[in-house]
Amino acid sequence: MTTAPALVETFPAASAVELAIVTRSGFVESRHVGSAIVLDQHADIIRSLGDPNAPVFPRSTLKPFQAIAVMNAGVGLRGAAAVLATASHSGTQRHVSVVRSILAQAGLTEIALQCPADWPTDQTARDELLRDNGTPSPIYMNCSGKHAAMLLACVTNGWPIETYLENDHPMQVLVKDVVERFTGERPSHTGIDGCGAPVHALSLASLARGIGRIRTSSPTSPFAIYRNAGLLCAAVLENGWALDGPGRANTIVIDRLGVFAKLGAEGVMVMAAADGTTVALKMLDGSLRAATVVGLQLLVDAGALEREAVDAVLPDLKLSIAGGDRTVGEIRVSPLLEQA
Repeated sequence: MTTAPALVETFPAASAVELAIVTRSGFVESRHVGSAIVLDQHADIIRSLGDPNAPVFPRSTLKPFQAIAVMNAGVGLRGAAAVLATASHSGTQRHVSVVRSILAQAGLTEIALQCPADWPTDQTARDELLRDNGTPSPIYMNCSGKHAAMLLACVTNGWPIETYLENDHPMQVLVKDVVERFTGERPSHTGIDGCGAPVHALSLASLARGIGRIRTSSPTSPFAIYRNAGLLCAAVLENGWALDGPGRANTIVIDRLGVFAKLGAEGVMVMAAADGTTVALKMLDGSLRAATVVGLQLLVDAGALEREAVDAVLPDLKLSIAGGDRTVGEIRVSPLLEQA
């Protein structure tokens, strides 16, 4: 009998803290535990919860670094095209048309995409596709913009497109270099993300440091890597729809609060306010349903956002718990977090 290799792990439940609760009819029904860190614009720690030095897979919060790597490879992504390269989009026709334009610039079609086939997550787009007898396709997968941008970088540089997801491919080598330069940390482990691309394990502390550096980078920097980071950040803030989708949490936070926000699967969230204050958090159970409200609370507590402005967007973040046709509870920040 073959012995299974020992697993590499993120922080255990004993190291986590309660970040959010779910109430129903005056009863605390569920609790979300995890870790989080808040850094100021100089990357100094404002607040630390749980074990933010433990490695986590950033999942799609790695996309900003992947997009910068594409731009560093000589691809002049701007506006919505730059945002689609870092997006977890909902598959609307507006999203898909931008992805197709990136592929067309490379002289490729969606057949070249190596992300899995999927349905749009936007309900209207999905219903339209079903009415038209459409089928799941890689172009509707939320990571298709990232994949299209990587393919364009390959074509621009004469790199093979068939192997663009391999760890030793020039595209992925460049991504890892960008990750290390922005976060200041060498990944402790590399795996395969849900879309098939490499994903690098980082601490929440280094992830926050990297996202903070993106937020504070200038589009006019004399250094290309920081100039590209500044251009990417500006594009996200101007095109919040492209990063996520209509009525979705990241888009709401970007458009209404001016926060650079990016979700990652399995409960990961990063947010960076205008003053450079940055949050990175991981819900240990992998759920994202409370990640946005916790991230916003941490920014409010740090003085980076006004309480009134955040309260104004909370009703649109799908935090209500239904009982029949009534609201009987909510997803909210843990009282323990508010008291800390």
